[in-house]
Amino acid sequence: MKKQDFIFIILLFALFTPFFFSEKLYFFYRGFNDDHGLVTAFIKFFFLATLGESLGLRIREGVYNKKGFGLLPRAVVWGFLGISIKIAFVVFSSGTISFLEYLGMDSPEEIIEGGLNGKKVLIAFSISTILNLFYAPVLMTVHKITDAHITMNHGTMRGLFLPIRFTSILKNMDWDVHWNFVLKKTIPLFWIPAQTITFLLPEEWQILFAAILGIVLGAILAFASLKPSN
Repeated sequence: MKKQDFIFIILLFALFTPFFFSEKLYFFYRGFNDDHGLVTAFIKFFFLATLGESLGLRIREGVYNKKGFGLLPRAVVWGFLGISIKIAFVVFSSGTISFLEYLGMDSPEEIIEGGLNGKKVLIAFSISTILNLFYAPVLMTVHKITDAHITMNHGTMRGLFLPIRFTSILKNMDWDVHWNFVLKKTIPLFWIPAQTITFLLPEEWQILFAAILGIVLGAILAFASLKPSN
C-alpha cells in the first residue's frame, strides 16, 4: 500500500468518523439535510462520488488523479447528478407507494415507515426496482456522456461549459461495455439489491448508506469508462 492509499483512507475516515463520535454534528447534519435536501445532495455527491471516480482510476491506472482527468469538473457534474438522484428518490418512492395502493395494498406508506417485515421488504424492493429500471439507465448514460465530454476537453473547467457534442459522443460510446456491464449487470445484480436495503433503513442510516453507495457508484462507473473495448 502506497502513501497515496493511506491518504485516501484517512480522507474517508475524516468524512465519516465525526458522525459516529459527535452527536451534535450528526443532528446538525440531519437537520440541514431535512431543510436543504437538494443542497446536501449536491455536496454529498460532489465529494463522495468523486472519491469513487478517483478510486476507479486508482484501480485501473494506479493513481488517484492525473493530468487531463478533470477531477473538479467531474465533481461538479456529480453534484448536479446528486440533485437529480435526490429528486428521483422522492418521486419514485412516493410514486411507487401510490402505485402499490392502486394495486390494492393497504397502507404501504405506513408499512415502509414501520418495523421490518415481509411487506416492508416488498415495498422497498418495488421502489428500488422501478427506480433502477426507469431512472438508473438515464443517469448512467448521462454520466457516460459528461465523462467523455470532460475527457475530450482535457479535464479543464472551461471545457466543462463548452457545448457537449452529443452526436459524436453517442456514436463513439462503447455500447458493449455500457450495456453488457453497466446496465445489464450492475443494475440487477448490485443496484436493485443495494437500494432495497437503502429503503429498508431508518432515515438517519439512509444518509450514511447512500453516501457509501455514492462512492461505490462512482467507482463502478469510472472503472467501466476506463475498461478497454474488446
